[in-house]
Order: sequence, then structure tokens, then C-alpha cells
Amino acid sequence: MPLLTKEAKPKSGRTRGKSATSELLRILARNHAGAQAGIYSICSANRYVLEAGMMQASRDGSLLCIESTSNQVNQFGGYAGQTPRDFAAFVSTLAREMKFPPENILLGGDHLGPHVWRAEKADSAMGKACDLVKSCIVAGYTKIHLDASMHCADDPGDRRKPLAEEAVSARAAELCKAAEDAYQELPPGSPAPLYVIGTEVPVPGGEQAEMRVSETTKTVDLGRTLELAKNAFSSRKLQGAWERVIAVVVQPGVEFGYDRILPYNRERARLLSRYARARWKRAYEAHSTDFQTLSALRHMVQDHFAILKVGPWLTFAFREAVFALASIEREWLGSKRKNTLSRVAEALEQAMLGDASHWSAYYHGDDEAIQFARKYSYSDRSRYYWPQPAVAAALKQLLGNLSENPAPLPLVSQYLPNQAAAIREGRLQKRPLDLIHSKILEVLDIYAKACGFQAGEDKRQNVERKMGAC
Repeated sequence: MPLLTKEAKPKSGRTRGKSATSELLRILARNHAGAQAGIYSICSANRYVLEAGMMQASRDGSLLCIESTSNQVNQFGGYAGQTPRDFAAFVSTLAREMKFPPENILLGGDHLGPHVWRAEKADSAMGKACDLVKSCIVAGYTKIHLDASMHCADDPGDRRKPLAEEAVSARAAELCKAAEDAYQELPPGSPAPLYVIGTEVPVPGGEQAEMRVSETTKTVDLGRTLELAKNAFSSRKLQGAWERVIAVVVQPGVEFGYDRILPYNRERARLLSRYARARWKRAYEAHSTDFQTLSALRHMVQDHFAILKVGPWLTFAFREAVFALASIEREWLGSKRKNTLSRVAEALEQAMLGDASHWSAYYHGDDEAIQFARKYSYSDRSRYYWPQPAVAAALKQLLGNLSENPAPLPLVSQYLPNQAAAIREGRLQKRPLDLIHSKILEVLDIYAKACGFQAGEDKRQNVERKMGAC
């Protein structure tokens, strides 16, 4: 099964030149040929994260992959209050504001399937899942992760065990059929969707149970998954779509939880790496790669985990930056009566206490331990609460306070030492928004280097100055 090396022909027979999907295929082909080439996929709707992603991609001259999950964005709004069309418009607006070329953005849907509606009977849940996939295609999503690995309400069998692979594959093919039908309704010349399959998928949002060492996918199980999936696609006359399956999700043995990180061990993934070279000849997609070291991520890309998903680490860095700025605000303006402090950390805590639905299943222990986790856990469940009006207003006040009353550099150095050094070197402005972006860029730069993007320092500084003025 050869890796696709060029974009599938559009329905009209016309070619569109270079596109985001053709660039992704080029990257994956280079990876399979042995190059240090990969792509990181940002799974977040946080505008500061997405802005930083555009800055990183601009200075690297790279493709930017952005994905929304089924519980975050769906046809009913999701927890972000956005439909796929809304999310696509939001990203497009940010791109205009950041002067980032929209043709360099690849929109994707992560965990598209019945997960959100799994408490319903399968027919109902799958009907809504198919509608979600269709709405993503119509909105311009071109990278589609088909995930039907969860039990629905009327599925027989032990719910503590995985859903039968035959059912998973059949439902994934059903979702693909919905996507292909929606694609036929797009204007001529629209890029064909690319698919990611696989059943060994971390739960959307992260693990809820106590974290254990993740068992690396066995190649015999992977082979069975691919065979069942290919047969399910073929039985629905989706052979053309099967040729656009670019990756399979497998478990590389990495994970993170409340206060632990399971590092990548390439020896445990050695057989998977060999299988990709000899038999799969496409790519692996790795979920839960957050908080891995640069060397670990580089090794993953070398071992054909060419698509690295990242999300919580980016909002974790955003939260770190905001809390640092709040500490600077308190030290710098707390004794000045004319200023009203933002108390953004307190606003965030109150929002999380007022609605525990996004964190209660993830944090365990006594009250003190849970309070600590709400603020500092690697799982970063606080990411769900920044859009809430009271929290957003507090953040706006924080940025306003420090924009109107810039803190002295020694105080910035106390809480954001790397950023203070960059300010002294003339690489960064002291504006609070720039400081937030810089903190997120520290993480994105790790992923960019692991994927083989190595922009020159002069180019990086020029792009940062240009985009920092947006």
C-alpha cells in the first residue's frame, strides 16, 4: 500500500496548485523516506494558542494543522459554543488578523464519531455522528479522524472491554461514507478529505482513571485493525477513500496525567517502526504527546509517528503565563489604590467550583489535592473555563492593567525569566500579550524542531516583530 505522494484529483479534473492537503502528503512521504519530517497538530480553540501557532508556522514557513474535537465543536455547538462552520470562520478571522496565509492552514476534526452521544442507542448516536462529519466537510475540514471505538447505550458486551473491532470498523466506514457524500456536494476543485483511522485512541480530553504504563500497540493487532478497516471500506465501495487514509492511530506508550508523564521508549515501539517501513507505508498518528521532551518527540518522528497531536501542554503554558502575569500585577499594582486588580486566578477557581463537570472525573484525593490539581495539573482541565464571561473579563482586565502600567524588567524576570532575557536582547516586547505568546511558543518550538522545521534566527525575529504588531 504506497503512501500517497500527490493530492487526489479534484472532481472536475482541474488542479489547484499547492494546497494544505498536498503539503501534508509531501511531509508524510518525506517521513516515510527517512527524513526528519513530521507535522504537529494543535488541538485547541484557545485564541492565544492559535495566534501563537500562526506565529510559529510563519517563522518556520510551515503548514499549520488545527483540529477541533467532537465534544469541543459539533453541530449543536459543543462546549466551545461553536459549530464546525463557526470554528472555521473563527480560525479564518484569526488568520486575517495575524496576516497568516489561509492556504497554509489544514483544518481537522479529531475523534469524530459517536463519543458525545454514546449514552444514546447506536442508531441515534451514529446518526448524529454522521451529521457531525458532514458538517465538518462542508465547513472546509480536510483531515478527518474517524473514531467509533466507544460503546453506545444498546451495544452488548462488557463496557469495561473495548467495543468489538468489527463494529468499530463498520461504523468508521459508515462515518467515512457520510464524509464522502458531503464531499460530493462541495464545489469542483475542492481538495478531497484525508482520513485517519484506528481504535487504540485515548479518550477525548485525556485519561480519567489513575494513569498506568500504556502498552504499546502490538503489530499483530495493528494488522488486524487495518485488514478489518480496509474490508469495511471496500464493502461500502469506498476504495477511493481508503487510498486517502493517511494514518492510523496507535499507542506509542506515551501518556500524561495529573502529575506524571510517561516518556516515549523507542525500544518498546521498535516493532511498530519496522511495521510502518515494511508493511503500512503510511504514517502513525500519536495522541497525548504533550510534555514529552524534544529528544523523545524527535525519536517519535523518526519512528514514523509523523503526526504529533498536542493540546493540553499549550493551554498549560498559556495558564502559566497568565498566572505569572497575575503575580506581576499583584506585586506591581497591588499597593496602588487607583488600580483594581484582575484577580484572574480567583475568577478561574470560582468558575471551576461553579461547574465541576469538566474536572470532577479527572481529579481525585482530598480537598487540598483537588484544589492543587485544578490549578496545576498536567491534564489542565482549566482550559475549559477561560471562555466563561467572568474569567474572560478578568483576563481582559489583567492585560489592560499591565498594558497601561508596564512592570519593570526585574519583576518580569522574577516570574518570566526567559521572556525577560528575550526583552533584554531586543527579541521581544514587554507587552502582556507578547509575553503570553512567547510562553506558548516555547512549547511550539519544541514540536517544530522535532518535525524538522528549523527557521533561521533572523527570520524568526523579523516575523515575531511583524506579527507582534498585529
